[in-house]
Amino acid sequence: MRHFLSLSDMGRDGLLRALDAADEFKNNRGAAEHRTLLAGKSVALVFEKASTRTRISLEVAVSELGGTPLVLSKQGSQMGRGEPIEDTARVLSRMVHAITFRTFSDAQLRALADSSSVPVLNALTDSGHPMQLLADLQTVRAEFGKLEGLRYAWLGDGNNMAESWIEAAGLLGLELALACPEGFEPVRAHVDAANARGARVRVERDPVAACRGAHVVSTDVFTSMGQEEETERRLAAFEGYCLTPALMGQAAPNAIALHCLPAHRGEEISADVIDGPKSRVWDQAEARLHTSKAALCWALDAELR
Repeated sequence: MRHFLSLSDMGRDGLLRALDAADEFKNNRGAAEHRTLLAGKSVALVFEKASTRTRISLEVAVSELGGTPLVLSKQGSQMGRGEPIEDTARVLSRMVHAITFRTFSDAQLRALADSSSVPVLNALTDSGHPMQLLADLQTVRAEFGKLEGLRYAWLGDGNNMAESWIEAAGLLGLELALACPEGFEPVRAHVDAANARGARVRVERDPVAACRGAHVVSTDVFTSMGQEEETERRLAAFEGYCLTPALMGQAAPNAIALHCLPAHRGEEISADVIDGPKSRVWDQAEARLHTSKAALCWALDAELR
């Protein structure tokens, strides 16, 4: 049984094979051989957090692979009345073939996985977002034809997206600069672990330094779900970290801008960047469909042959 709780569960080779499969799904969407990969299988899509791209991409992915998606929200299930996640996992495991889970804490995800007898896929926690990173990597590879040998920059909070970029850097040996204000850095031990595996990851205070020469510049909202009470403090702390044309001007001439959405124009990214010619945000959003298919096939051992 294969859980996909983090990118490391796939490993470097599995990650690259998943990206190859995602490219096949993108380039030949609707191919007859794709429509039977999950035939006869049901996948529970469990959401404790709100979702647009994750929910739609997973529902469509399961359907287009021939399976049946079953959406379960906290508000519309017994989870909302306090049923332990372990009990939910045990019940779902007897009825479906895989579970995707979008939740707050990594501990909640791991509790579900530990009690599940079917594969569990991480559809986002506060600690990581591996399914989004698959989409980001597919987008980069489509643009540059490669992942290695590029410079990557991250602007803003050392949040779940930053952590998954660090993990990807460790797996693939990437050069990654993260510009984060004091008190909002990623976990230092994770940076050290990535570097020990051959990555070149550094944490900066200066967004200009992080962007200088970068081929890929990524950002995310400064206030994530569940942090709304911190909005005012965060906006003050992140002043100067908005991805603007001036910062993109520090990057490589062929640089692209990424944002996992939803975006707050004028806060973490300016409208003329996200809607401008260097933006690949909409390609990135579409990639969630193709990489979701790849992740599901990996977890269910239904990979393209």
